[in-house]
Amino acid sequence: MKNDNDCIKRVSIENVTPSVDDGKFPVKRVTGDRVIVESNIFADAHDALSCDLLYRKKGAFDWERSPMEYLGNDRWQGLFTVDQIGMYVFTVCGWVDGFKTWQRDLLRRIEAGQEISVELRIGAALVSNAAGAAEGPDRKLLLEYAGKMENGARSGQLAAARSTELELIMRRFPPPGSVVTCRKNFPVTVDRKKARFSTWYEVFPRSCSGTEDRHGTFKDLEALLPYIAGMGFDVLYLPPVHPIGRTHRKGPDNTPGAGPEDPGSPWAIGGSEGGHKSIHPQLGTLSDFSRLIDRAAAYDIEIALDIAFQCSPDHPYVSEHPEWFRRRPDGSIQYAENPPKKYQDIYPFDFETPHWRKLARELRSVVFFWIDQGVRIFRVDNPHTKPFRFWEDLIAGVKEKYPEVIFLSEAFTRPAVMYRLAKLGFTQSYTYFAWRNTGRELKDYFTELKRPPVCDFFTPNLWPNTPDILTEYLQTGGRPAFIVRLVLAATLGASYGIYGPAFELCEDRAKEIGSEEYLNSEKYQIRGWNLEDPRSLKDIIARVNRIRKETPALQENRSLRFHEVDNDRLLCFSKNSDDGSDVVMVVVNLDPHHTHGGWVDFFPPGFSGKTERPFQMHDLLGGSRFLWTGGRNYVELNPSVVPAHIFRVRRRIRTERDFDYYM
Repeated sequence: MKNDNDCIKRVSIENVTPSVDDGKFPVKRVTGDRVIVESNIFADAHDALSCDLLYRKKGAFDWERSPMEYLGNDRWQGLFTVDQIGMYVFTVCGWVDGFKTWQRDLLRRIEAGQEISVELRIGAALVSNAAGAAEGPDRKLLLEYAGKMENGARSGQLAAARSTELELIMRRFPPPGSVVTCRKNFPVTVDRKKARFSTWYEVFPRSCSGTEDRHGTFKDLEALLPYIAGMGFDVLYLPPVHPIGRTHRKGPDNTPGAGPEDPGSPWAIGGSEGGHKSIHPQLGTLSDFSRLIDRAAAYDIEIALDIAFQCSPDHPYVSEHPEWFRRRPDGSIQYAENPPKKYQDIYPFDFETPHWRKLARELRSVVFFWIDQGVRIFRVDNPHTKPFRFWEDLIAGVKEKYPEVIFLSEAFTRPAVMYRLAKLGFTQSYTYFAWRNTGRELKDYFTELKRPPVCDFFTPNLWPNTPDILTEYLQTGGRPAFIVRLVLAATLGASYGIYGPAFELCEDRAKEIGSEEYLNSEKYQIRGWNLEDPRSLKDIIARVNRIRKETPALQENRSLRFHEVDNDRLLCFSKNSDDGSDVVMVVVNLDPHHTHGGWVDFFPPGFSGKTERPFQMHDLLGGSRFLWTGGRNYVELNPSVVPAHIFRVRRRIRTERDFDYYM
């Protein structure tokens, strides 16, 4: 039997954005964000269309609806706000709107002076038909409008036909069967705001005693919390805190054959004291760790824990589950290698074992164990060396129960692999920032990261140094180089981190020429850092982090714009808040050895290219104020003084009393 509601579908829907791989993976947002949705929606002929954005939180039964606005050239736009963490979905729909078409054509006929009596009857019939699908007050109102349009005086008929109220009601009752909805639902993952804006500090707890002669403890780290909070960090990241194996333990600078007092690498996890669910006994106990979490929270600092899924030869897993490891032809277990480098103290898991499901369940339980201890942020070591499916399942399982958990991917690998991990659920990702030093390299890379679709799934976390990475730029640039990389990391990205105290103390000694390994690397020995060193960058770090917290424009990535400078040693870029009320412009001298100056092309948002109105540039880093006029102004930076400006743009306003001030 023919369905009375069946009709030819005239509307086509294409190119819905934002989407990641056409909706295969979620778009990422944080609470409070507006999700701006666009699509090409069109039909044959010249009839008018109406389009709606449909959205709902996962688990909700009914769709929320929001009208879409016509942008031109068949492109439509709508938006909705995500106010809870978790998963949302959205889609779009459109229909040939007979009433809107009639209303548009009626006005054209009136302007042309044509007779419209019949047209008014046609419109009344459209309204009457819609009333048949409506109920209650809507039905009553539609019938009243239909009566006015068919039987009222001409002025009343026209007033009814042009009524905005009627147009809005009619929009809710399109003809049955006429609405075409996109066949796909597009997912959106919504995280807490720290997923986008965070400031990380990495420290080895065993080096927190203040001397190389004593192994540090969690209680020693507690004593450093005021120092870390004073610099403005809100995430304290700890390398693995588990027992360390003794078999093939590495000595200082990764030498084989450790001495009896050498502590070994924290990434050689597991010993007679336990494995991934245990605490290194010299650091303290689980109770001490829980106390550290609570004490850090009092300073608005969250503890981030390293997840490194690998074992030392002494890990209980090796004897209890030998099937989880790959055997060599001689019967020995294959240790980790990255030729020519050898890591005899580390056994990787074999995810191709027939027992991989049991292995995956156990590793998943490790994450949940630390969640039970109060950890909600994890930095994951080398995720690109484990199967994609493993991470997709693990992260989805964690986020289903604990949507507030944040995962940082430490994957310095090929772009496609880094991006895939982000798509699969990693909240934030390490980047190539450490090796992008010239203006062109920085512009090209960050332009890629800020554009869709990359910006919809990849959230960068910028690190100028790590325990594994001491770049040539930092080795050779002295104190100014560290300040340059600090300012770039803290302003180009909403999230960044440093490995300290090596960074603020400008540790620049490499193991050898051409190496990015630190001399006396903290990965293999305890260091005694002098936190009171007068050369420390702690004060400027604190100032930069305070600027970040007080400046909404620096707490997101999408508004980043680069500006032309006639000196390629100077990099200039700006960011602004969504409403445009907060505008920041940064100029950095990329040469840590020489003074450079140049003419910067910059107009604040809302200023035309021809205006000569002055605006004030308040240097938040140095405190100076400059009055700029027009779109081309001169900047000069001496790296031995301060190699960067972080300007807040303050517009000049003239009041009715002819009084000038800046805001």
